[in-house]
Amino acid sequence: MSSVFTEITQLSSKDCFHIVERHKTEFTYPLHRHREFELNFIEHGAGVRRIVGDSVEEIGDFELVLVGSEGLEHVWEQGNCKSADIREITIQFSKDIFNENLLSKNQFVSIKKMLDKAEHGLAFPLSAIMKVYSALDTLAVEKEKFVQFLKFLYILYELSMADGVKVLASSSFANTSRNKESRRVQKVKQYINDHYSEPLMLNDLADIAGMSPVAFSRFFRIRTNRTLSDYIADIRLGFAARLLVDTTKNISEICYECGFNNLSNFNRTFKNKRGSTPREFREMYKKHKVTV
Repeated sequence: MSSVFTEITQLSSKDCFHIVERHKTEFTYPLHRHREFELNFIEHGAGVRRIVGDSVEEIGDFELVLVGSEGLEHVWEQGNCKSADIREITIQFSKDIFNENLLSKNQFVSIKKMLDKAEHGLAFPLSAIMKVYSALDTLAVEKEKFVQFLKFLYILYELSMADGVKVLASSSFANTSRNKESRRVQKVKQYINDHYSEPLMLNDLADIAGMSPVAFSRFFRIRTNRTLSDYIADIRLGFAARLLVDTTKNISEICYECGFNNLSNFNRTFKNKRGSTPREFREMYKKHKVTV
């Protein structure tokens, strides 16, 4: 499999962020990754296909996504978009503009949490986009640099307070850490992460947490907003997606290596959760990768 293009952004060491506004009719940039955080806004882009890690979705007329992991591949491609005037505003910034002491202050707690979650990629709902639209709309043309930064800070804050934010890439695909979760949840997730290729029984996982199976199922759902079975399936799918992208192993091998007990179940689950079959997912990534 070919490598993913690593972008060297134009962010200067003397600037808090780099912003570019474009009007275009099509997306041509390849699948890529970079060290910096990226807040990407798209207007009049209904039908564009967004790929962030193992998340593949067709976007609506308005799109706002924050990507914040060095190893997280992402791209926006033309898909079914027919718009003659797609507006895109891309803001790239380093987390270093907020030192840890500042992020630990009460006024920045929500921003810190959002930046941590952005390791997976975050898609903001329309209500959040509309709340920051006027600030985004004028950000690129603001001549006073300090005022521009204050607007940028306001955007981050409002987004960090938004409800209905969607996490995009699975943790097993994005290879993100779990050290910010409760100890019980962390221990169980680490066990699942280490043993995803094996049968995972509720009783065994409950024992790890030191709880009864019924109490643990409820505890896990409350702490993660997901059922245990859904979480296990997504972890296995994330590892499978990574193998589809990074190796030439056949799909049957990947199926059993990732803990699925038969190929038809693997194909059906992958299609339901990712919107494409494993073969289609692999071909899509191959099409967008470039050799570097």
